[in-house]
Amino acid sequence: MSERGEPTVDRAGPHADGGRMDPATEAFVAHRNLLFTVAYEMLGSAADAEDVLQETWLRWTGVDPGTVREPRAYLVRITTRQALSRLRTLGRRKESYVGPWLPEPLLTTPDVADDVGLADSVSMAMLLVMETLTPTERAVFVLREVFDLAYDEIAQAVDKSPAAVRQIAHRARSHVAARRPRGVVSATETRGALEAFQRAVATGDLQSLLDVLAPDVVFLGDGGGIKEAAPAPITGADRVAPLVTGLRRFGASASLRPAHVNGHPALILRLDGEIDTVIAVRIDGGLITGLYAVRNPEKLSRVERETTLRR
Repeated sequence: MSERGEPTVDRAGPHADGGRMDPATEAFVAHRNLLFTVAYEMLGSAADAEDVLQETWLRWTGVDPGTVREPRAYLVRITTRQALSRLRTLGRRKESYVGPWLPEPLLTTPDVADDVGLADSVSMAMLLVMETLTPTERAVFVLREVFDLAYDEIAQAVDKSPAAVRQIAHRARSHVAARRPRGVVSATETRGALEAFQRAVATGDLQSLLDVLAPDVVFLGDGGGIKEAAPAPITGADRVAPLVTGLRRFGASASLRPAHVNGHPALILRLDGEIDTVIAVRIDGGLITGLYAVRNPEKLSRVERETTLRR
């Protein structure tokens, strides 16, 4: 067991004190990555998602496995309920957050990018769109659109009738469709835009940068009141480009390198070898329409190691 009370899994696989895991522990470990993904998509915070998994585990240990017909569905239901409770608390916390709030970035395994639907759902752009939903709408959207759960299963998770869940799902789907990126962007297209962006920053070529930025591009910086960041969104290529080329002021101490963050190509800025900023992008029509720069050090621990997401 870990210090947090959850079962541990090492590189050789799951085990429990020299013997085989009991059925309850085995079921939890088997679905842990799925449960983390559900919680993370609902919360946009890996730290809060881990806390939700801890609460899920504690409740799961009090259940008689013999009475559970489908452990996966049961565990997803517990996780969803705990995430909903946490989401309401997180909403109050965001009200006092200093500057723009951005989701906690994850350094993801390469296979996440291969699952286009999963990669789209955990992208920084999509997580920000889901921030505009109510907690229940977000839960229903995630469970239905991402994990393809049946309406009656979702109804049990959110304590609504299946008919009500259908209405919520339709409303959430329409809301997201009006705000999500206008088309599926391939990893190649994203990588190409980022490479052009990276070259422009490295050379200080303002015109090359303007060529890859949409005229109405929006820059969001999250320093959490700990690191310097733009206190409000900055809109317009003519305002964003000089801000971005200003990264050159860090000189030789800085390195800007590509990485897979939240299932998509992104850039990580290191200063003197330490991670300073994670830069994710939103692309529409081949141009960068959104730049999301996370500097809050409390949100950067999950880009030191890969996170496995599943659905």
